[in-house]
Amino acid sequence: MVCLVCLLPLFIVPIVNLLPLLFDFIMAKVYALFGWEYRKPVRTPPACPYKPTAPKMDGKVGEGDALGVPESTGKPPEVADKKDD
Repeated sequence: MVCLVCLLPLFIVPIVNLLPLLFDFIMAKVYALFGWEYRKPVRTPPACPYKPTAPKMDGKVGEGDALGVPESTGKPPEVADKKDD
């Protein structure tokens, strides 16, 4: 024999899944009593609960991207190399 408490989730899950539809049905009937039109709200699709984290960098802040890049002087390279006398 199987215990009845173990079978309970088999019956609860479908009922819980039907609750939003049952709510919409009942609200439509209540609105119809008042002569209004009930529009079902737009439901968003279920989202994935797993959110990947950003990769962590081992090292100091600001290290790596700008290595070996000279600072800009605001002048074109041929003007920056020429001496001003």
